[in-house]
Amino acid sequence: MLWLRNYCCQEKGFTLLEVLISLAIISGLLVTLIYTVNYHLGIVEKQETVTIGTMLAKKILSEMESNPENKKGVFEKPYEQYSFETIVQDSPYPGISEFIVTIRSGREEIKLNEYILK
Repeated sequence: MLWLRNYCCQEKGFTLLEVLISLAIISGLLVTLIYTVNYHLGIVEKQETVTIGTMLAKKILSEMESNPENKKGVFEKPYEQYSFETIVQDSPYPGISEFIVTIRSGREEIKLNEYILK
């Protein structure tokens, strides 16, 4: 009967060491998860900037076909964080002009070139 008495009277629950170990494991997983999410959000933001910058550069290139000129400027809302610079120059090929459009937003820079017959 002594063994039954000892078995029945044992307290059930976790020890402090078990709780601390589980908290350390969970905190390690959370730090890794937060870092991964932050990293992927940075990639998404960069790709969004590149995509919008490329579309804006294509728009400027299509406008330059009818009115080729060197100019600088900033886009209107909602793209006011994007600036542009256009360059018209002779290409190494005779009878062909080169249009260069550079779009900047923060640290990102997108450059598109197009060759047009004079």
